[in-house]
Amino acid sequence: VRPFCMKRGQQVIDQLSASSSTAKSMSASPSSSATALPVGDLASLDLASFQALLGGIYEESPWVSEEAHKIGQADNSIFKSVTALAACMKQVVDNAPRETQLTLLRSHPDLAGRAARTGEVTPASSEEQKRAGLSSLTPAQLARLSLLNSQYVKKMGFPFILAVRNAQTSTVLAALEGRLNNSPSSEFGACLAQVHKIAWMRLLRAVRHAPTGFLTCHILDTARGCPAAGMALSLHRFNAVTSVWEELASLVTNTDGRLPGGPVLKGADFMVGLYEWRFKAGDYFARVGLETAGMPFLDEIPLRFGIDNPEDHYHVPLLVSPWSFSTYRGS
Repeated sequence: VRPFCMKRGQQVIDQLSASSSTAKSMSASPSSSATALPVGDLASLDLASFQALLGGIYEESPWVSEEAHKIGQADNSIFKSVTALAACMKQVVDNAPRETQLTLLRSHPDLAGRAARTGEVTPASSEEQKRAGLSSLTPAQLARLSLLNSQYVKKMGFPFILAVRNAQTSTVLAALEGRLNNSPSSEFGACLAQVHKIAWMRLLRAVRHAPTGFLTCHILDTARGCPAAGMALSLHRFNAVTSVWEELASLVTNTDGRLPGGPVLKGADFMVGLYEWRFKAGDYFARVGLETAGMPFLDEIPLRFGIDNPEDHYHVPLLVSPWSFSTYRGS
């Protein structure tokens, strides 16, 4: 790191420390698993209780959770995290005979099909399809989806499967149109992968995850070749109930371009959801003397990202100059 960057960064932090607000309340709309049974407590459940809770994780296939319970009685390490339990259940399915896997695939209803429209699907499947807007399609969308579903089943021998909980109608149609060109053998594997994704999201809603995940950030000034010390930023989470972006924290980076105090979210506050960093890049460029246009190309930079596994470390950095920015998922 260049010495002048370090010196200037400390000056900026000293100036802003008194006026900047630190992390705000981390409360937001809790996930549905907030009051659920902690994953570690699953080890003490008998089979009947275990099945009552997790028998529907894989669509109409309680044999998966039954086998996971059996495995857990011999090795309770699978109950240390939702990640470990999901991996165990996935392995049960992947090790099953192909005919059993095919039966599992065929247990899934057509997306926006007759069964879904008449309420003849499981509550979990119904809720997932509604979230994707599949219960309120236009006549043209429904006709198009029905035609593609029929073509897919005729070619593949099993229904088109997509984890739609966080998808949009346009995404569903695009995926179906694209995958219709694949071979049955290729789609068999693709559908199993989607089944596992569906199971993962259902599992996260059924039990409380281990509080091991956390979120960090690091901002690098690529124009000056040093950490972006003293850049203001805030973190927001989308509340799906109120459709409002809620501010969780307002911070200023330290001399290393990192967040003061370590992770901005961790433990129970770190949950599945849609998040957004908002970086005050324009203010930073002005403060450090970087030349920008009369109408700045970049000012406040919103960076939206999703958290899928609340037991993981998500490192979401920013590499920025007055003319470009980039990010990646680190850990």
